[in-house]
Amino acid sequence: MILKKSMPLLVIAGMLTIISCSKEKSFDSSGVLPPTDSVNPNRLLNDTAVEYSRDIYLWYNQIPANFDGSQYADPNKVMNAIRQYSMEPGFDKPVDRWSFAIKQTEWDNLSSGSSQDFGLDVAFIQSADLRVRAIEPASAAGVAGVRRGWKIVKVNNNSNVSTSNVDFLANAIFNSASTSFTFEKPDGSTVDLVLNATGYQTNPIYLDTVYNTGGKTVGYMVFNSFLGDTAQIYNGFTRIFNRFQTAGVNEVIIDLRYNGGGYVSVQEKLANYLVNAAANGDVMMKQEFNDRYPQYNETTLFGKLGTLNLNRIFFIVSDNTASASELLINNLKPWMDVKLVGPEASYGKPVGYFPIPVGDWYIFPVSFRTTNKNGEGSYFNGLAPDKLVADGLTSDWGDVNESCLASIVKYIGTGSFGYVEVPGIAAGRAGSSNIEMVRKVNTRFSEKEFKGMIAPHHMR
Repeated sequence: MILKKSMPLLVIAGMLTIISCSKEKSFDSSGVLPPTDSVNPNRLLNDTAVEYSRDIYLWYNQIPANFDGSQYADPNKVMNAIRQYSMEPGFDKPVDRWSFAIKQTEWDNLSSGSSQDFGLDVAFIQSADLRVRAIEPASAAGVAGVRRGWKIVKVNNNSNVSTSNVDFLANAIFNSASTSFTFEKPDGSTVDLVLNATGYQTNPIYLDTVYNTGGKTVGYMVFNSFLGDTAQIYNGFTRIFNRFQTAGVNEVIIDLRYNGGGYVSVQEKLANYLVNAAANGDVMMKQEFNDRYPQYNETTLFGKLGTLNLNRIFFIVSDNTASASELLINNLKPWMDVKLVGPEASYGKPVGYFPIPVGDWYIFPVSFRTTNKNGEGSYFNGLAPDKLVADGLTSDWGDVNESCLASIVKYIGTGSFGYVEVPGIAAGRAGSSNIEMVRKVNTRFSEKEFKGMIAPHHMR
């Protein structure tokens, strides 16, 4: 079936049957199965993706009339191609870097937090210094005891662990079923491990703890994604904020430095725990669709959860802090003194989408923009830190000597941030002879990480 250009979105919405379990809502594709084409099997899928985009894409009226989806290999290539038609006032280049498509089975795994890999996230500090950036607790690496900050000195007995060997490293770490590693721990000792890719459930709450410093009780949480098993995540929030309440926490640090976003609904839940009581019942955010569908614009109000009543909040960010993470920060700004610390500005994604089934794919054309109570949004260039501080890749989560955390702790105690910015060091690449190469390789290592803002489809 090819959807006609004039087909109203309300009809499209009727095709999207909501299914739900303990996971976040997604959409069934029954009734949206275009036939194949003998020349290009994906042609009619692509045509359908284009017609949806002409209707619901935030910048639908910039897609030229002669745009032809049949020349692309699959729906994801179509979504990538429409990104160029996304000019915004005040920006001299297209702003859309995110519209995409994915097979439904892959999305179901990604969105529910079901993974099969080593659970190992890495980044270079210098061109020959590769560090463990993060570990999924239930993964092979997590079960083996690998920790953030460990240095990787050998991969499959190859000691060339440098940016000059990036293809080998990327394949061995991210695309292999089994890889041997030699890790160097902070104390200088080494450990040899063979990691096998296994299936596991992600848990985006990497750490929560409480510190007493400068006469303040500080709650700290490392939160790595707004995707996953929402029942698990919400139970985690309940436990953590009960703990913070019992401990008498009066300052909070939320570490979002690698959080690429996810469900808007999870953002709402966390925002309601963090915001102060004065915001209860007032505006959290607004979602705005294109001018074809103003009737679906929505205003979300705060519904305060828990008893924390903070005047300010600290976030640790990086250029991997995206979408729903930025949404959380932006939504709290009208209500609290929000301080950001990190090696660079956040990613810059003030727009979102929802899954639309096309055959055995979901397409995600950017469909709405967001603003906070004060109408602030359009942060396509990211949210700038109040203090540029190196990503402390040599330290484990929660180490009070880790540069970003230490800087905030110093501010809480003294009113000023520590760790003066030095070019190169602020980006966590001290001593690198080729800073841009290190940055490029690290971007490649993280390019497959999800960066998005997913709203359950409420056009019903």
